Amino acid sequence: MDTAELDYELPPELIAQRPAARRDESRLLVYDRATGDIRHRRFAELPGELHGELVVVNDTRVVPARIPIESPRGEVLLVERLDGDLWEGLARPTRKLEAGRRYGPVELIEHLGEGRWRLRLAGEPAGRTPLPPYITAPLDDPDRYQTVYARDAGSAAAPTAGLHFTDELISRLDTERVTLHVGLDTFRPVNVDSLEEHPLHGERYAVSDGAWRRIEAAGRVLAVGTTTTRVLETLARGAPLTGRSDLFITPGFEFRRVDALLTNFHLPRTTLLALVMAFAGIEQTRRLYAVAIEERYRFYSFGDAMLIL
Repeated sequence: MDTAELDYELPPELIAQRPAARRDESRLLVYDRATGDIRHRRFAELPGELHGELVVVNDTRVVPARIPIESPRGEVLLVERLDGDLWEGLARPTRKLEAGRRYGPVELIEHLGEGRWRLRLAGEPAGRTPLPPYITAPLDDPDRYQTVYARDAGSAAAPTAGLHFTDELISRLDTERVTLHVGLDTFRPVNVDSLEEHPLHGERYAVSDGAWRRIEAAGRVLAVGTTTTRVLETLARGAPLTGRSDLFITPGFEFRRVDALLTNFHLPRTTLLALVMAFAGIEQTRRLYAVAIEERYRFYSFGDAMLIL
């Protein structure tokens, strides 16, 4: 796939800087692949758009991962816990940092290249919420960057399709949980001409035996988000219930367990957008994004959602 097909122009004012006042007040663009129909709804109306699907969510919890350092002034961003107090993270300004030195609660052990470090953290993470760089407004309530069903801490970013759910809305759906800890590589822009040349690093996942039995037996499955989709399609290919997924879903991919997809609107030149194109079709996805822009939907992490049936 030519990476240029992942480009699109977005008016900057459509980048959502704050979440909706109420989670399920966000908008929902519904696309029915069978009929080609496009409908504009509110997220609270999601149950009325479904047809008996088992709704599978990613219950990972975002780590308070942004740890400021004073000298030199900069920051460590925790990406993944390796073992105990050992982590992998991003640190800046990397050129002024030294292996073997301690910076506040962080001891840098080894530079892994491209700003990545193996490091030791004293205690549990106690930094700031790791909001994406395109969100410049302060977040008054850090819980708004967590799903209401978040349970197992380990992510460097939220599974944002799940941010729209309330407890009341969840109670009206037939749901099941999986866990995939979101890493920053998922959101890293594609900077090569051909998508197949883009390296995708693995992310840790875990699914209980009971959950997978229910998912396997379901007539139809709605995956909430691209992270959930990657877990389900990884397991559908015979992977163990716990491990790392490096599954790269691009156009031409054969979906074996995901029948419907709920997702936010993603940045251009990202693997997330490529996954949506794999599910809905390249040209159809481009058309849906054009409609969303024309209808002034809000984009990215705190933006609106799209349901592809």
